[in-house]
Amino acid sequence: MNTTTPQHLPVIIVGGGQAGLSLSHYLQHKDIDHLVIEKHTPMHSWRTQRWDAFSLVTPNWQCKLPGHDYAGDDPHGFMKKDQIVAYLDAFLAKVQPPMLTQTSVRQVRPRPEGGFAVATSAGDFTADQVVIASGGYHQPIIPRLAERLPDSITQIHSEQYRSPQALPEGAVLVVGSGQSGSQIAEDLHLAGKKVHLAVGDAPRCARFYRGRDVVDWLADMGYYDMPVDQHPLREGVRDNTNHYVTGRDGGRDIDLRQFALEGMALHGLLDGLSGHTLQFKPTLTESLDRADQTYNGINAAIDKHIAAQGLSALPPAVYAPVWQPEAEATALDLSAAGITSIVWCIGFEPDFKWVDAPVFNGKGHPVHARGVTQQPGLFFLGLPWLHTWGSGRFSGVARDASFIADRIAHGG
Repeated sequence: MNTTTPQHLPVIIVGGGQAGLSLSHYLQHKDIDHLVIEKHTPMHSWRTQRWDAFSLVTPNWQCKLPGHDYAGDDPHGFMKKDQIVAYLDAFLAKVQPPMLTQTSVRQVRPRPEGGFAVATSAGDFTADQVVIASGGYHQPIIPRLAERLPDSITQIHSEQYRSPQALPEGAVLVVGSGQSGSQIAEDLHLAGKKVHLAVGDAPRCARFYRGRDVVDWLADMGYYDMPVDQHPLREGVRDNTNHYVTGRDGGRDIDLRQFALEGMALHGLLDGLSGHTLQFKPTLTESLDRADQTYNGINAAIDKHIAAQGLSALPPAVYAPVWQPEAEATALDLSAAGITSIVWCIGFEPDFKWVDAPVFNGKGHPVHARGVTQQPGLFFLGLPWLHTWGSGRFSGVARDASFIADRIAHGG
């Protein structure tokens, strides 16, 4: 019989990304003993799950981790992958968190006597309070029809994509047009690959409008400080797909219609597979129109802000489509199209099965108010729209981590 008493800690943080380290920063300042448990190494996803040409889609000035604002000479630029990793490594060196790496958390469960039992690959622990800071992007989504595709077709998820050169010769099908899908499609397109893109319902926004980055305008308008309970969609905003835009080459719009003019083949939503032929829903025109409507709607809101404040700015403009689908092809023969690889860019599902506490909804998402659950002492941090738009980003995680640290200091 194993009679070893588990090591006890006041606080255990699960996840060594920017969220977990931000909380460690504040707990150290409050002299609260804690341990960060990381499945891999700190900032693992930033090092291993981004493609070579990846860059931030938000300007560098929004990088505001606690005690670690962006200090470079290009605040309105967009850090590339290596620069992002260097920024995060510098943050890690500042925080120097008490951390256990290469350790999987297998179960977190409340104890009848209070606190939590935390079972890990490195042994068992107990804690008064636990913070789940492992993000919400755990299981890559790949549809079951992928199992029936020919073995000759290389299939990868967006987290595995690195460069056009890493894919076999031939055309590429990118499925999904959110931030990752649209940027990966652009990366392949610029490299001269023949690209087919299955367009989803992601909205888009301008990179620059009336002389400034749209992010700058929205920051002035208070959008990034809006808490989720004041958003028109309330908690429904957490299910929204991010607007597609890019910070590549100094930042620009992503215009799928322009890509089509240049030879990219656009399709509607992927709907099925018969033999070697994929079927698509006739949704392309509607998806493109709706994305442009969002684009123009955001710009119109900026116009109202400029007028209301009496600001001087470049003249307003309305995007007019540069291309329209003449007829929507609802079938694609993979062999005839010369497609040799598919990149699945349809997102991730959360996997919190190891958290054995009654704090989840029917979709497996945690139910919380600003990261505070109904289970005393159990918190979440770093999720998209945990509190504001920036909660899952470098811009807003510090505010959330400070809030959770205060709750911890007061016993939950």
